Amino acid sequence: MKVFELKVTKREQTGKKETAKLRKQEMVPCVMYGTDEIMHFYAHKNEFKDLVYTDNVYNVKIDIEGTKHDAIMQDIQFHPVTDEILHIDFLVIKADKPFTVALPVNIVGTSPGVLGGGKLRQKRRYLRVRGLINDMPENIDVDISKLQVNDGIKIGDIESDKLTFVDPHQSQILGVISGRAAAAAMEIAEPEEEGEEAEGGEEAEGAAEGAEEESSEE
Repeated sequence: MKVFELKVTKREQTGKKETAKLRKQEMVPCVMYGTDEIMHFYAHKNEFKDLVYTDNVYNVKIDIEGTKHDAIMQDIQFHPVTDEILHIDFLVIKADKPFTVALPVNIVGTSPGVLGGGKLRQKRRYLRVRGLINDMPENIDVDISKLQVNDGIKIGDIESDKLTFVDPHQSQILGVISGRAAAAAMEIAEPEEEGEEAEGGEEAEGAAEGAEEESSEE
């Protein structure tokens, strides 16, 4: 698992007024759970850019005025208009205690079905796994080198000796559909013109079923 170093300042006072004051100074208030007592701290918003605006998942090594903790980012709040970071929750992780985190899917290999004209449809970009920090990889590799058209890979197809997959094992991660089905799925996604119905509706709907991508916000 990748490491992100974060140096922060402990908050001596909390409350709405103090929080508003921090945000005016372009600071991000944070909370960390999992220690003997809940810890409140802050850092400038620029310190979080490489942590938040990325597909990577990090073991965040938080330095609170000389005291260091390993943690993961558990929740984040954004301003509904400006998308500025408003608040971040962290959870302390310990070497001997398993925890759950969503890791990005890394596609490996080339599908012969795709080479033959099929289209790869990825339904999940993150997979939730549970394990120890020292066993956590940077991502979950999914090998597509044997996938033909109409083949797919489910969570239950991925094997790991050290990690437990939390999501339903029958849930599909990705699959290869025919080029014709992919084109039909794109047609029904376009807005209808002058009240006319899109052609091939039933076939396209079946091809596109379950094609939603899973969010990394877990």
